Amino acid sequence: MSATEHLNPLLRAQAIADMPAFPFSHPLNPNSEIHLRSLGRMTGLQRIGISIGRVPPGKESFCYHFQHSEEEFIYILSGRGIAEIGDEEFEVGPGDFMGFTAPSVGHQLKNPFDQDLVYLMGGENRAVEIADFPRLRKRFIRSADEIRVVDWDDQKSFWK
Repeated sequence: MSATEHLNPLLRAQAIADMPAFPFSHPLNPNSEIHLRSLGRMTGLQRIGISIGRVPPGKESFCYHFQHSEEEFIYILSGRGIAEIGDEEFEVGPGDFMGFTAPSVGHQLKNPFDQDLVYLMGGENRAVEIADFPRLRKRFIRSADEIRVVDWDDQKSFWK
């Protein structure tokens, strides 16, 4: 029996509401604060991640970034926010959807409003991923459970 065979594929609304949220602050963004409920893990999903995120007023989701190989999506459930997508900002609210291909355009969510911003987010969980933080000139490299961050200026071409 695998570790996921005993997990129930059905999560009822009350179980989701009762689920404790995991607080996370992105280490590269001092204004990042998001509270996550991992729906995917609770049902045993391994190849995709699906979570409900809640960003309090005045906070930001993660850090402006883009992925090289993992696609992701965001669907706003409640509240309002500002979605930074590329060089533009858009006010978003309930029912708005964002889908980011791989490689994607830079993106981030901010909540300058007085209510929590709540959204469903999901994406691929590949064994290896590279994400860039262009405003910080940093690159995130994940391989299995190891994560490294390097400065763009410290990277060297393998062939030179």
